[in-house]
Amino acid sequence: MKNILILDTGKEWGGGTNSLLELLKRIDRKNYKFTALFYYNCSKSDESDIKTEIERLGIDFLLLERFNQPFIVKMLKEFGRTLLFFDKRLRKLHIFWLDYFFRIKKDAEHIARILKDLNIDLLYMNNQPSTNLEGIIAAKNVGIKSLLHGRIEAELNFFEINAANKWLTKMICVSEGVKDSFIKQGIKSSLCTVVHNGIDISITPAIPPDKIRQELGIKEDEIVIGSVGSLVKRKRFNDLIKAISYLPPHPSSLPYGERNEVRGIKCIIIGDGPEKEALQKEINKNRLDNIVILTGFKSDAISYINAMDIFVLLSEREGLPRVILEAMLMKKPVVAANIAGPTELVADGKTGYLIPLGKFEDAASAVAKLVISPALRKEMGMNGYHRVIKEFTIDNYIQGVEKIFKEIQGQ
Repeated sequence: MKNILILDTGKEWGGGTNSLLELLKRIDRKNYKFTALFYYNCSKSDESDIKTEIERLGIDFLLLERFNQPFIVKMLKEFGRTLLFFDKRLRKLHIFWLDYFFRIKKDAEHIARILKDLNIDLLYMNNQPSTNLEGIIAAKNVGIKSLLHGRIEAELNFFEINAANKWLTKMICVSEGVKDSFIKQGIKSSLCTVVHNGIDISITPAIPPDKIRQELGIKEDEIVIGSVGSLVKRKRFNDLIKAISYLPPHPSSLPYGERNEVRGIKCIIIGDGPEKEALQKEINKNRLDNIVILTGFKSDAISYINAMDIFVLLSEREGLPRVILEAMLMKKPVVAANIAGPTELVADGKTGYLIPLGKFEDAASAVAKLVISPALRKEMGMNGYHRVIKEFTIDNYIQGVEKIFKEIQGQ
């Protein structure tokens, strides 16, 4: 039996957290003993947290002891931001080196001690190189193999690229787009293997759509456009709000993109996060208070997706979004930004529409086509459903990850 330490440095519960839990629930535990080391005990609304969920699976959970950086380091960061205002790359490098000397090296030493104490054979990191550099360094210092699960595109600096190429054993990428983005930055292609995220196709919504609509005050004959995700800038929910503001009252008779009062539709955004206040201001500015609803976090997001007629995700950066898989499983047409990840899920013109990033007018046009045609919504939704149950099952995901575990350990 191999001892594997899971390292997760994330601050919030996201799609990567769900994918990790799905893996741990299903992987053959006869061959592996897992221990989880997290930086934060991320909560899932008020109902649970990651420590509870990990321990429920019979896996030991550890929190890495964190140390506050000296005040002088914070001052130096602010000084650098001010002094280097003219060059984003230099600002990021300035902050990186301060973090490296005053946080990353210390965290690497701490992680290395844990690896030794627990007699770990493999370090499995649940994100990407720029947030797991200390793990890569720790595994190198202890002399064990390391596997990184790259779940999103990320911009790397030369030190992070060099560290990954020299010391990382293998990198799983959740999509071809994520793999290509890392290779273009200089990560060796031989390190990278694609294993697509998957979904349990037996999932059924716990709450029927009419109950969801009743809860949110949505009429039976209103078209529901929706999205799900943490309310952070990269999700670009403000673009969705702007797109809704461009929907005409009768899409069949007015040119797409003509600004008008919206009638007969509702938009729901499921999630919580730091951008909530800014998004509410955008809603108010566009006089959409009675149209767009910020529901807050919902643990049973798939029930809310099932109550939608059209699913929209206009993020600027993704890996392979589970929420799109969930929407496809619920037979919903998907409108998404044409970026890495969604492009591998959404068949443009067949299961939904891919639109240029930031072009909310195009998003409004795509949504309008679906609003006016129940037949098109049904056709694209069914096409998406057949695609997900054929290509993106949870079994394929588990088998792909386990295969790499075995390859790394020489089994």
